[in-house]
Amino acid sequence: MQTFHYGQDHLTASIALKLARKEIQGVFSKCTIQQIESSAAAVAKIAQGEKAVYGINTGFGPLCTSKISASDTTTLQENLLKSHAVGVGEPVDLEIARLMMVLKIHALAQGYSGIRLETIQRIHWMLDKDLIPLVPIQGSVGASGDLAPLSHLFLPLIGLGKVWHQGRFLPTQVVLEEYHQKSLKLGPKEGLALINGTQFMAAHGMKIVEKLHNLLTHASITGAMMIEGLMGSVKPFSAELHELRPFAGNQHVAQTILNLLHESEIVNSHINCARVQDPYSLRCMPQVHGASWNAWLHVKDTLEIEINSVTDNPVVFDENHTVSGGHFHGQPIAMTLDYACLAASELGNISDRRIYLSIEGDTPGVPKLLLKETGLNSGLMIPQYTTAALASENKGLCFPASADSIPTSLGQEDHVSMGSIGGRKALRVIENVEKILGIELFYAAQAMDYHAPMKSGKIMTAIYDKVREQISPVVSDRVMYEDMETAINLIRSGELVHLAKKVAQTENLSFDTEWTERFSY
Repeated sequence: MQTFHYGQDHLTASIALKLARKEIQGVFSKCTIQQIESSAAAVAKIAQGEKAVYGINTGFGPLCTSKISASDTTTLQENLLKSHAVGVGEPVDLEIARLMMVLKIHALAQGYSGIRLETIQRIHWMLDKDLIPLVPIQGSVGASGDLAPLSHLFLPLIGLGKVWHQGRFLPTQVVLEEYHQKSLKLGPKEGLALINGTQFMAAHGMKIVEKLHNLLTHASITGAMMIEGLMGSVKPFSAELHELRPFAGNQHVAQTILNLLHESEIVNSHINCARVQDPYSLRCMPQVHGASWNAWLHVKDTLEIEINSVTDNPVVFDENHTVSGGHFHGQPIAMTLDYACLAASELGNISDRRIYLSIEGDTPGVPKLLLKETGLNSGLMIPQYTTAALASENKGLCFPASADSIPTSLGQEDHVSMGSIGGRKALRVIENVEKILGIELFYAAQAMDYHAPMKSGKIMTAIYDKVREQISPVVSDRVMYEDMETAINLIRSGELVHLAKKVAQTENLSFDTEWTERFSY
């Protein structure tokens, strides 16, 4: 199995997800272990000294001037976890909690937090045994770090809280006894090191990078299908046009759609038609989808810096050099997560417009409401109501969470990022857009039916056939929500992208473009 060296190797969203899913193994090198132990020794000396150093021998937040005796160090750190575990709401998705553990291990293993190797190894052991703490979804304001979620994540280290074990959440102490393990006694600064950081926000960011990438790739597929179904022109996707406005995302989308429509009989049948130009939802896909690709690239790059950073406070360089700063503040990624939310929402907006366009009946051979016999039948009129509702819901969710701030900690933390809210909102919008694109897939296949016996190119024909294997054409009114769910699951699963790549490889065709490496994670 491939290995990843915590605290040493460069972490990406893909690697973080693979670590959380146990597809690769996380390990600690000798060099990393030495750095961790050196930092822990420095903190131990500070704790025994007379000089006040925030969070090591003082209280926290507005209590930073209160000196704490060396004998009370463990109590101080354990009280920090207890008092800050104030989250509410449903538990976060287990994969988000696993990602939080992965990201925290990597941050602590860099050796600037003063945490003991024993403590880091216990987190690693829990992850390996799939003992995943219960973390309520609400309660973080995104500075000073994700205090409440991280406190819940690490309560099990001191025998408190609950962990997921064999299909349910159980009290930590019960599970530790089953494994013949004792809870830990935290050392100086360890509680603070555990809960200072942006791992809740960043874990959401990892899922956003993955899921938004999947949406963007599928938006090219459903958009290309709609071009065929609605007899759209491919001229707006020409490389020479996009060389004049060379945004990487725009060029990527334009070329991908041309690749998908390569040798399409449907497209070639009207290559010299009299239509001057298509509506924006068809013609401007490179510009609109491309802008969301450009946003995705920024989100990925920003989060990649974050997950390889030290977001603790204070940062321990050595026993004589500690710096109390603000690396726990989530603003650098909070704004980015809001950007991702907007990028996803716009994909849904333009997809809903293509769906509406497809039922207007303005394309030769394609009937109004995508059904030949209407009146008695409503055809595909009503699923567009659903996409309209989802697109509208997304607009409400797009207000930037990072534009808000409420002072906390008696004014010590007088500006906060709200990045945790931005991350949660972005995932909600992405889930809504998965549904919109699924419904577009359903509609586009129905529109393509009316161009038989003409066929698309090899890649798109394979995709169309896969859709028709699971969803039969609509010939009269029927209950359609199951068809819609099937199409949505095709989008979520990534099956169509894998199919496109397989056909492209087999037939020596292009699916992704020369920017594939840049737009990967």
